[in-house]
Amino acid sequence: MNPTLLAASFAAGAAYTLTPGPGFVALLGIGAAQGRRAGAGFIFGHLAGDVLWSSLALLAIVGAHAVGPLVFDVLGLACGLYLAWLGAKAVGARRRAVGAPVAIVRRPLLRGMAFGLTNPKGYPVAVATFTALLAGHAADLGWASLPPLLAAACVGFLTGDMVLVWIAGAGSVRRVYQRHEVWIVRAAGLVFLGFAGAALAGAMPGLRRAMSR
Repeated sequence: MNPTLLAASFAAGAAYTLTPGPGFVALLGIGAAQGRRAGAGFIFGHLAGDVLWSSLALLAIVGAHAVGPLVFDVLGLACGLYLAWLGAKAVGARRRAVGAPVAIVRRPLLRGMAFGLTNPKGYPVAVATFTALLAGHAADLGWASLPPLLAAACVGFLTGDMVLVWIAGAGSVRRVYQRHEVWIVRAAGLVFLGFAGAALAGAMPGLRRAMSR
């Protein structure tokens, strides 16, 4: 296996994890309210979704001709629409009343797993990230390369997760989040809307071609 290709997959996994999205904002909120341990439980539960979406992305990149692109275009459309809805909600978020209780997540690991598996950022961002970093190694891609590529990506996920847990648990980060919570959520909503536009732009041409046949 080409070491450079494995390094590219590792970098793609780390970059995918560190790209701001719904999971990152949720982690900030949990870390600010409950500390680093709860944040770690959430983000490591979220790993299940990272593996799922990145597996689909690698499958799309390596075997789009064998599988057919329609299923991935449909996934991209669904993710884009859901992300647009989340983004609109976040942009319209209101400041929490002074003294209002902070929501406590009682099972961060399970919440993270559910969040990761339904993360609308997952598929389109995974495809974009892995395509960008693996494009220069197209000649080395094949079905046999999928397991080692996914293993290298998982190491990248874990590395990115540890960085995020450290950031979310830092006292200064928690104080900034609690002070500017509504503006951080609104800014993240704009990011979500950008991801939604990218996902829909990527999915619609293929869906139009499929409908015109």
